[in-house]
Amino acid sequence: MQTKRGTKLLVSGWWGAARKINYTGDWLMGLSWSLACGAASPVAYFYPVYFAVLLVHRALRDDHFCATKYGADWEAYKRRVPFVFVPGIL
Repeated sequence: MQTKRGTKLLVSGWWGAARKINYTGDWLMGLSWSLACGAASPVAYFYPVYFAVLLVHRALRDDHFCATKYGADWEAYKRRVPFVFVPGIL
């Protein structure tokens, strides 16, 4: 998608499905490492919980930055790609 700044925002492929689809993959990898540890200790699950909080905060921060940077183009982009992490859900 062409912006008024002369740059492009990705609206096809994986980034046409969700704006932060790569964060979902990163988080699933972290969760899988914890699941491999089983349920013997909750300590193993600290990482995916921490990582989820970090990624949500980063996505919110990026959204604010991009809204400032792209203005109305960012709102149009969000309408075109409404999901942040998981296509069709979130």
